[in-house]
Amino acid sequence: MVLTKVERLLINYKTLEEFKKFKEYGLQELSMLEDLQANIVENDSDSPFYGIYYGDKLVARMSLYRFDKKLDKYFDPPQDYLELWKLEVLSDYQRKGFGEALVNYAKSFNLPIKTNPRVKSEDFWNKMGFKPVTYDMERDLGENPLVWFPEGVQEQK
Repeated sequence: MVLTKVERLLINYKTLEEFKKFKEYGLQELSMLEDLQANIVENDSDSPFYGIYYGDKLVARMSLYRFDKKLDKYFDPPQDYLELWKLEVLSDYQRKGFGEALVNYAKSFNLPIKTNPRVKSEDFWNKMGFKPVTYDMERDLGENPLVWFPEGVQEQK
C-alpha cells in the first residue's frame, strides 16, 4: 500500500484538466465536469471533490456531497448523510489502495454513506463494508444504491 493523503481538490482549471484524464465519461462524469466548471469562480470555494495525488498527478478522485437529514430516506435514525459519487482511480494506479483510502476518508466523517456503484465494482464495495438497501421503486428510481452504516445506524424500514 502506497502512503496516501486525501485532499480537497481546488475548483480551478488545473483540476478541470486533471479530470479529463479519467477515462469514464457517462452521465455522472459529465455532470461532475459541469459541476466543476460551474463552480470555477473562486479557487478556494468549498469543493465537493476529493482526490489523491501521486507526485503531481491526480490518480484517484471522488465527489462527496452532504445531505440534510430532512432528505434522508435511507437511514434510521434519520440524519445528515453523505453521498459518494464518481469514485475513480486511473487504471495504472488501481489495486494499490487509493480507492480504499478515499472511501475510508469518507467514512471518517462518521455519517452514513450512500453510493451508486459502477458496473463490476460490487466486490470492492462489499470489501469496504457497503450493503444493498431493500429496493424501493419510488425512492430509488432505477438505481441500486449501496450504503454504509456507522455504529448505531440501520436501514429505514
